[in-house]
Amino acid sequence: FRRAAYRKRCRVECLFNRLKQNRRVATRYEKRAANYLAMVHIPSIRLWL
Repeated sequence: FRRAAYRKRCRVECLFNRLKQNRRVATRYEKRAANYLAMVHIPSIRLWL
């Protein structure tokens, strides 16, 4: 059990949970990887703002 690694892991998991609130990202409707990446960028920008 490493405390620093656990903190980083928790942060990443929380980020993915926030991104999955956007249904399109959670279900992956996009067939192409580039389109899916764009759909991940949009909620990420919204979280950042």
